Amino acid sequence: MATKHEQILEYIDSLPVGEKISVRQIAKALSVSEGTAYRAIKDAEIKGYVSTIERVGTIRIEQKKKENIEKLTYAEVVNIIDGQVLGGRTGLHKMLNKFVIGAMKLEAMMRYTEAGNLLIVGNRTKAHEHALRAGAAVLITGGFDTEDEVKKLADELELPIISTSYDTFTVAAMINRAIYDQLIKKEIVLVEDILTKVDNAAYLYVNDTLEDWYEKNQYTFHSRFPVVDQNMKVHGMVTSKDVMGQEKHIGIDKIMTKQPITVSSKTSVASAAHMMIWEGIEVLPVVNEQNKLQGIISRQDVLKALQMIQRQPQVGETIDDLISNGVQAGEKKGDKEIYHFAVTPQMTTGLGTMSYGVFTTLMTEAANRVLKPYKKGDLVVENMTIYFIKPVQMESMLDIHPKVLDVGRKFGKVDVEVYSEGVLVGKSLMICQLIDRH
Repeated sequence: MATKHEQILEYIDSLPVGEKISVRQIAKALSVSEGTAYRAIKDAEIKGYVSTIERVGTIRIEQKKKENIEKLTYAEVVNIIDGQVLGGRTGLHKMLNKFVIGAMKLEAMMRYTEAGNLLIVGNRTKAHEHALRAGAAVLITGGFDTEDEVKKLADELELPIISTSYDTFTVAAMINRAIYDQLIKKEIVLVEDILTKVDNAAYLYVNDTLEDWYEKNQYTFHSRFPVVDQNMKVHGMVTSKDVMGQEKHIGIDKIMTKQPITVSSKTSVASAAHMMIWEGIEVLPVVNEQNKLQGIISRQDVLKALQMIQRQPQVGETIDDLISNGVQAGEKKGDKEIYHFAVTPQMTTGLGTMSYGVFTTLMTEAANRVLKPYKKGDLVVENMTIYFIKPVQMESMLDIHPKVLDVGRKFGKVDVEVYSEGVLVGKSLMICQLIDRH
């Protein structure tokens, strides 16, 4: 039976998009305490069912699909730019497909403004009205208000009219940044993108016997199965290792590995790969917050997905991408590789010196490159000792000298020295685990 928390989430999920909800209303509708209702609403916000906006309230919003993740709802725009809703609140759940900057004459502006757009403009009342009639929402910059007739029109058409104290350039940059961040998220492959769903996955029940394992093994050719109870909650994992030398009538619950490692559908594939390789696991059950089985992922699925990610062009560059793209191969000194790297202003702290995080990423990138001839997959840094010897100023040109101290089939030890104008500024010793792609 579903818990009260689950029941509230199901109730919120069933509400029409655009509906306004409150703690009191949900507590009353489902006969739960206000504390329980509050926790469930916060959880719904994390899951993307609702959005809470200051001075407006909590609104049921449309959940984003991965394909249209670069679109924002007007509710999200309000939160990004810390705006105030002047009218058309009932339309906050709608998605905008592009934003138009109104820095031209009215007729020219209207040629570019269509339904589903967001017109970013100053205190030009005529433009506000025309945009709403064209089916677009309006964002007024500079903290200006608009006329009551325009607010009334926004309410009638269910199109938000928002005011912000920021200027046009800042607002456009903030919205752009939010879309860009979402594009980076879109590129991160999650477990939900590659899992074998529970309807197509093989599993056993806690009251099954070893005979059921043999039966499943024969028609699926798999030897690893999650073990669930009648409510589909995961209790264990059974593999061929557990089965060896056991009597066929023995109960699965007697031989299974209890409290197995699981992942959620929102876990990144890279994180799942790390877990599987670290723990030597071939199959991971995928569960929801209630520990109910949602599907399974195998090591093969994960490695295929990682290979696919590497072949894809990045849509949004992360800080790590910027750093690795900035590392340039230099001249070789004997059998030693030397790399060059320019420290840009965005890689520094408020004091104008290179940040610790950038330095760490730089060390990892150098180790990755120098260990490339020894491996066919990726590496995971197991241990890193860093000596930050001298502060590195912005716009410094660094010379990076990585040196392989020892390399085996599964591990590599690398020493990295970083010089600025011939002076040693940093040093690190890394122990890395090598992940084979086969």
